[in-house]
Amino acid sequence: MAEIKIVGTAHVSQQSVDEVRLAIEEFRPDVVAIELDPARFSALKKQGRDPTVNDVLAVSNFNSLLVQWLLAYLQRKIGFDVGVEPGAEMKAAIEEAEKRGIAIGLVDRDIRVTLLRFWNSLGFIEKIKMFWALVISIAEVDRGQEIDIESLKQQNVIDVVMEEFRKFSPNGARALIDERDAYIAHQLVLLKVQRPEGRILAVVGAGHRHGITGYIENPSTLPPFDSLTREPKSFPWAKVFGFAVTFLFAFLLAAIAFSGVGWNVLLYAFLFWVIIHGTLAAVFTLFAGGHPYSAITCFFVAWMTSLNPMLHAGWIAAYVEARVRKPPLSDFRKIYETESLGEMAKIPLFKVVLVAALANLGSLIGTVLYFIFIFPVLNIDPGYVISTGVHNMGTWLTGLL
Repeated sequence: MAEIKIVGTAHVSQQSVDEVRLAIEEFRPDVVAIELDPARFSALKKQGRDPTVNDVLAVSNFNSLLVQWLLAYLQRKIGFDVGVEPGAEMKAAIEEAEKRGIAIGLVDRDIRVTLLRFWNSLGFIEKIKMFWALVISIAEVDRGQEIDIESLKQQNVIDVVMEEFRKFSPNGARALIDERDAYIAHQLVLLKVQRPEGRILAVVGAGHRHGITGYIENPSTLPPFDSLTREPKSFPWAKVFGFAVTFLFAFLLAAIAFSGVGWNVLLYAFLFWVIIHGTLAAVFTLFAGGHPYSAITCFFVAWMTSLNPMLHAGWIAAYVEARVRKPPLSDFRKIYETESLGEMAKIPLFKVVLVAALANLGSLIGTVLYFIFIFPVLNIDPGYVISTGVHNMGTWLTGLL
């Protein structure tokens, strides 16, 4: 029967690099299974085509992409501090396997599927907490706070870290850890079936070792494979919110129109919608380092996109930013090679994504502020306007019928 040995590593640890090389030498596997998917394997070996700006624009989920880049920066920054390139242990496994003529198995789930399932699994509050924690972590690392990488590979420390992550973001932990444990275990079981008399060495992050081992020892507990790979279906809260905003805005204008407070009040209510959305979206675009053309475009379209759940101001701003900045193909690789956030912020492609994310945030804040301050700004009584408007609308509809 095939024998499986699992080596748990830290992705920025020189000791992990040495352990991987030693394990391959001593275990003499027939297959080295590594925690990579084909896309990351090609990127690690600097093979294949870098995504173009059109590929990035087609993603549309700019928040998820921004989080991915910041996570990569955090890992790379830690690697710089300890003198080890992120993914060095995976590179070592690949180099040793190729040098010895050992087959390589790519056993991790497609990174795009993982990120999609991760981001869609998070609630609105969880996304805010995750982004804030990421910003704090980057700030601490940039200030030079020391991290004991080797201690993170000890099982008791790993258990504590995993438990804290589950408390902080249970849905995120399920997508990033539990599902990938099961996916990798599925792949290892398949390799075991394909090579019943072979030896399989799995090189994975230390945080995955316990979960994968449990599944390997009890394959019957593995969830169905297709449940780990299909696109997640979640309740479309964002679209529901968008349609609710459209309905509330239309209802508010109708109530004002039928309440008899004057057409000038109706005009001011509409203009306030245009100005507050346009101004905040434009200001956030400039704050992201966006081009003035992108900010001007945001100002004129934000009021319309905020009423269309299928369209966002940030998407249009990103398109304009991309056409003005014209990010070169090399930008995608540069983002993964920068040594500081300041350097990253100057990369045109990063600006495109940041502009999209912050323009959408500005428009969202505009929507919230509008419904909070519309009545004080217009200096009218909301109870009177709504009750009188609804009554008059009902009378008018009754007359039509």
